[in-house]
Amino acid sequence: MIPSPPNPAFSSSNDAAAASGRYGVAIVGNDKIIDWLLPFLESYRATNSALPLYLIPYDDNIAQTRRAAEIYGAHFVEEEPTEIDRLANELYPGIFNNNRRRLRKLQALALPLDEVAYVDVDVILFQDFTSIFGRLKAAETEFIVASPSFEYVYNDRRAAYPFLDNVLLFNDGFWVTSNKYLKLSDFLDTMARDAAIFHDVRKRGQLFAQPLVNFVTHRRGLKIALLPDVVAKASHESFYKAPGVTFANGKPLAPDGKEIYFAHWAGATALPSRGVFDSAWTEYSGAAWARFKK
Repeated sequence: MIPSPPNPAFSSSNDAAAASGRYGVAIVGNDKIIDWLLPFLESYRATNSALPLYLIPYDDNIAQTRRAAEIYGAHFVEEEPTEIDRLANELYPGIFNNNRRRLRKLQALALPLDEVAYVDVDVILFQDFTSIFGRLKAAETEFIVASPSFEYVYNDRRAAYPFLDNVLLFNDGFWVTSNKYLKLSDFLDTMARDAAIFHDVRKRGQLFAQPLVNFVTHRRGLKIALLPDVVAKASHESFYKAPGVTFANGKPLAPDGKEIYFAHWAGATALPSRGVFDSAWTEYSGAAWARFKK
C-alpha cells in the first residue's frame, strides 16, 4: 500500500524545513522512459512534495515529459547543456548520442540550489528526503551516495594509480552534493587534464556517466559518505532484487531493520512485475497514469 501525500496539492514551498536551505532533487527524463518517469513522480508526490523537483530533459523527445512536469509541479530545466554535451562528445566520440546523453545528469550541479540530490528515474521513493539535506560538511562529508558498486566503475588498471587506492566505488543513480564541493567546471577541468587516465581505468560495457562521476570525485579527493553514515536509520540498500526486504506501514526495511529510502531498478530489462518492490511500483504507476490521462 503506497502512502498518501502529506498535502493534497504538489507544492515546493509547503514545508519550513525544506525552505531553510535551497535544497532540491534532480532527475533526467524523456518520453521514451515515460513508463518509469510517471511512477517516480507519483512516489515523489507521496513522499517529498515539500522539496522542489527539477526535471532535466534527456533529449528533444519530451512532449509527454513536459506535460508530466506541469502536472506534478516540477521545474522543467530549459537551459541547453552545451558544455555537458561537448564533454560527452569529446569523451565518447563515435558513440551513439543516446548513450552520451547519460552525462546530462551533471546538469544537476548547475541548478540554483545549495544542495542537490540527483536520482535516476527508474526509481520510486519511500522516505522523505528532507533528512538527507544539511549533512554536508567540508573535509568530512562532501558527497553522499546510497549504494556501493564494486564491479561497474573501473578496470584492473586502477591499481597503477595511487589516488584510486581504497576509494569508495558507488552507484551514481543517487548522490547528494553542493556546488561548494563539486561543480560542473570540475568535470571539465579534470577531463581536460586527466582524460587519458580516465580512459585507462574506466570500465567499459555501456557504462558512461558512472565511471566518470566516480573518477572526478576520486581524482578531486572529495570526502564520500554512504547514506547510513549521515542518516542513522537509513539503509544503503536500494537494489530492486534486494533479498530479505520486509514492509512496515507501507515502508520497506532492510534485513537489519534500517529504512530503505528508495528502490532502484538498475539494470532492469523489463518493467516491474513480481519483485519485492514491484507491487508498490505498480500502484504508483496506475495512480500516475490515471492522473496523466485526466
